[in-house]
Amino acid sequence: MSEGVVLVVEDDAALREALCDTLEMAGHEVAAAADGEEALAALEAHPVGLVVSDVQMPRLDGHGLLRRIRASRPEVPVLLVTAYGTVQSAVEAMRLGAVDYLVKPFEAETLLAKVRRYLRRPEAEVPVAEDPRSREVLALARRVAASEATVLLTGESGTGKEVVARYIHRRSPRGAGPFVAVNCAAIPENMLEAILFGYEKGAFTGAYRSTPGKFEQAQGGTLLLDEISEMPLALQAKLLRVLQEREVERLGGRETVRLDVRVLATTNRRLREEVAAGRFREDLYYRLNVFPLHLPPLRERPGDILPLARHLLARHVPAGRPLPRLTAAAERLLLAHHWPGNVRELENALQRALILADGGEVDAWALRLEAEAPPRAGGEAPADLGSDLRSREHQLILEALRAGGGSRKKAAEHLGISPRTLRYKLARMREAGIPIPEAC
Repeated sequence: MSEGVVLVVEDDAALREALCDTLEMAGHEVAAAADGEEALAALEAHPVGLVVSDVQMPRLDGHGLLRRIRASRPEVPVLLVTAYGTVQSAVEAMRLGAVDYLVKPFEAETLLAKVRRYLRRPEAEVPVAEDPRSREVLALARRVAASEATVLLTGESGTGKEVVARYIHRRSPRGAGPFVAVNCAAIPENMLEAILFGYEKGAFTGAYRSTPGKFEQAQGGTLLLDEISEMPLALQAKLLRVLQEREVERLGGRETVRLDVRVLATTNRRLREEVAAGRFREDLYYRLNVFPLHLPPLRERPGDILPLARHLLARHVPAGRPLPRLTAAAERLLLAHHWPGNVRELENALQRALILADGGEVDAWALRLEAEAPPRAGGEAPADLGSDLRSREHQLILEALRAGGGSRKKAAEHLGISPRTLRYKLARMREAGIPIPEAC
């Protein structure tokens, strides 16, 4: 277990399982106990970030458990749950040191909101920054973190933009609040608005209950709009209004919700060029580009390569296995590689190496780095990837574009994918250095 674990204490087995399922589906690591005595044993054995405990239990009830935790582990927050929602019982729980109180029955989102608020997480790591260029970026990130300014993080895919965004959040006055990340490229276009802004019950088919959007979930904290350049133009206009007015209206709703959210955004494109091409709103660009922060690609910060490699080896080495060291040959190969996929490619290489390596060393042969070759003329995929599945996908996309005279809409229809998915794949192909035919 890690300190990010939520310990659920509930004597009703069915309810205990339901609570654990709800938390696990929301991405939390969960442990369970049937009563207060089992909970104390779990606390002794493993670090825990939050205790969610029923009050009415045999052997040791919730109030007794709370007293014991406050005496032995006062840093661990406790959230009490009961079916008896009297003012007196709530006051008693708070007097004993509970961080909050939930009365049954309650909505799953109510529980998740309180867990997000009170969960004590382990101290997060500082981004690896040994190269002078990385140190400069991190110094700027520390300075802007103290402000409320909107930050636009730019750089190639895999350079660590989200890592720096999380670092800015942790160093900010909002660090104790939620950090909510939304990948604008990964969510289907017809769902993105509902996910960002929320919706009321009956707003559309399948909206069986009112649901807060990501903006509301980030109240008091930070919202990261990842790959903002992939957001459709129509939704960009609505986002601009939310950023200007600092309020949001759910789909199907009539009331506005005031926002207390700091916004960070990332993109792997040159947004000025996107604005000039009519694919990104100029007014939204200036609203987001208050403090631009560019992350250089890994090949331009060679001083980070070996420290990052050692850090990633330590992160992925299996439990109980000694940390292997990089041989001199492996280090030379890592420093000589061009890293078109940046830190993500480096991480993949090291995970492969940990599987293949024998003994306590990672040698050059275990890294299995992809051979590098410049792209061919005429828009064909690199020859060394001709038998690879990804290369075949690239070839199909290029053929569809050529058949449609460069039309993205026709190519998407021909391939049987959405225009949004096609844009996402084309962006990845550009990063790989594959020439893309221009639209006619």
